[in-house]
Amino acid sequence: MTDALKKKIAVIGGGLMGSGIAFVFARAGFPVSICEPDDGRRENLPARMQSIAGLLETKPNDLADIAYTARIEDAARDAAFAIEAGPENLALKKQIFEELSSAASEDTILATNTSAIPISRIASGATKPERVLGAHFWNPPHLVPLVEVIQSDKTSQNAIDGMIALLRDVAMTPVLVKKDVPGFIGNRLQHALKREAIALVADGVCDAETVDTVVKLGFGARLPVMGPLEQSDLLGLELTLAIHETLIEYLDVTPGPHPLLRAKIASGKTGASVGEGFRKWTDAEAEAARKRLNDYLVSNAVDRYRGR
Repeated sequence: MTDALKKKIAVIGGGLMGSGIAFVFARAGFPVSICEPDDGRRENLPARMQSIAGLLETKPNDLADIAYTARIEDAARDAAFAIEAGPENLALKKQIFEELSSAASEDTILATNTSAIPISRIASGATKPERVLGAHFWNPPHLVPLVEVIQSDKTSQNAIDGMIALLRDVAMTPVLVKKDVPGFIGNRLQHALKREAIALVADGVCDAETVDTVVKLGFGARLPVMGPLEQSDLLGLELTLAIHETLIEYLDVTPGPHPLLRAKIASGKTGASVGEGFRKWTDAEAEAARKRLNDYLVSNAVDRYRGR
């Protein structure tokens, strides 16, 4: 165990993201303190952690050094790193960071798990904003290894280096986002794809089922082992340019969210939980889809943890 692994980690928020983040560190030998103000959710956290441990074939004693608290100041006390994992709400995150920056020591590195909000907005009320950065874990954190580490124009190199080293120590894969842009890297790519998918359906090119089939069985089949720029380089950039010359002007550029998405929500067709979104769903179909994804992620995660 390295010295970094001996440092206390505070996780602010005990929901699905917070509990998954806490598990990642606890399993690797860190003392972890989880702050969850909701009494019911906090009382359920030990069972939630044991459920994750069972899923990933982890020994129960690997989770022995976890403390549960309702107060930020208790969680942040003596922490080397504090990771906020609250709801995606700017006002709430700013409030948490104001409390965190007061409760934690001046040397504590403060991270937010926001999915899209620029770090500079969240850190605007924090003291010593140079120690604040983004650490965007993907859902669920205990199954998906990527973490986007986002620097603002005030984040220090020491904070960046410390967070990246910490994540590598726990078998995560950190990547550095050098500009504090909304959505960072992953969600910008993901939602660019969703925008075009919605536009294809709205324009009558195909139905939603066809879009999903093309992604999963076409270019999506190679994405786990080859990224888009890697693939372009291997084929030769001349081909990418030739396709762009024909295609780019026809890609969707609707300003703001697509009207079809707004119309679906306005009509109550909000997704699988109500039986229809872009596709129609039975409860059994929705459960089967969730299980398919979960089984795939769990299998990959178990193999990854075994390799540590």
